[in-house]
Amino acid sequence: MPVDTPPPAGPHARMARHRAARLEDWIHDVRERWARRRGHLPTVIPYTGYGSTEWVRVFCRVLLSKPKPSVAGSARRLQQGIRGWRSFTSVPVGDVPVSIEVGGSRIEVLADRGGVVDTRVPVRLEPGWHTATLHTEGAEPVEAPITVVAPETRFGIISDVDDTVMVTALPRPLVAAWNTFVLDEHARIPTPGMAVLYERIVRANPGIPVIYLSTGAWNVAPTLSRFLSRNLYPAGPLLLTDWGPTHDRWFRSGREHKDENLRRLAEEFPDIKWLLIGDDGQHDEEHYARFATEHPDRVAAVAIRRLSTGEAVLAGGRSKTDGHESDVPWVSASDGSRLADQLAEVGVPIA
Repeated sequence: MPVDTPPPAGPHARMARHRAARLEDWIHDVRERWARRRGHLPTVIPYTGYGSTEWVRVFCRVLLSKPKPSVAGSARRLQQGIRGWRSFTSVPVGDVPVSIEVGGSRIEVLADRGGVVDTRVPVRLEPGWHTATLHTEGAEPVEAPITVVAPETRFGIISDVDDTVMVTALPRPLVAAWNTFVLDEHARIPTPGMAVLYERIVRANPGIPVIYLSTGAWNVAPTLSRFLSRNLYPAGPLLLTDWGPTHDRWFRSGREHKDENLRRLAEEFPDIKWLLIGDDGQHDEEHYARFATEHPDRVAAVAIRRLSTGEAVLAGGRSKTDGHESDVPWVSASDGSRLADQLAEVGVPIA
């Protein structure tokens, strides 16, 4: 569900939250007081956003960080990402006002209880790349890149991350822990041929949106962004989630996160047909088959990267979803080169 308007703050709202969320809030409060006593200051971590010529969706997160050697230097360090487990020990600052300035418009919103801002801002912008200026009290202003999609755009890419653009090759229960607490972007392995596939599609369709939809946590967004850039994947927003309890349950649902964002993108860009790219080791086929059934006119094709036998064993098996039951073109192969050939055969424009 979009989080344009965070749940109301205050004692009454907190009492209505799940007990796990109240416990997490208490822990955050204790850590925040401790960090502030040590001189840590708020820092806004900007993430890439997207939108149309009439609105943009802006993302950021507010954390407390040690101002060393300066607040601005600390902001740059955090924007580049904190390696490994340190990204999860940073203290989020929830329920604080964040001002957003973009395209001559200025609004103020509240970060959610995890310090995350995900909000929609009405604007008037030309297609292309723009920046939003983000600021909260006590922090240096920072800029978040925003990609604005042209009204005449009729095609785009939505891509999974783990085992689709990067090789994970770990037992599924350990993937998140390994990627989060151990690995940095230099050690991650790109999936063979996928970056070239994406680049060919973007070259043949200039200006199309490329959106990376993952169940990963916002904490690893800077690391994933650097990985994508280092391995020459097209720039685009990451749609991630926040780990831990919600206001009404123990754990967030990764499946709901993906389904909700797919539906939201269909509503936000009703004229775009999406190329959905994923793998057969998680639930991508299930998500994409369901979306294609609900919105067949919004899907140009589905491309599934087939895991090797070893990768599939580590991932807990292959998906059993039969995507071919839909009328949407559905292709699968073990690497980007073979996927490119098959996508060209079903009519997807590739340079």
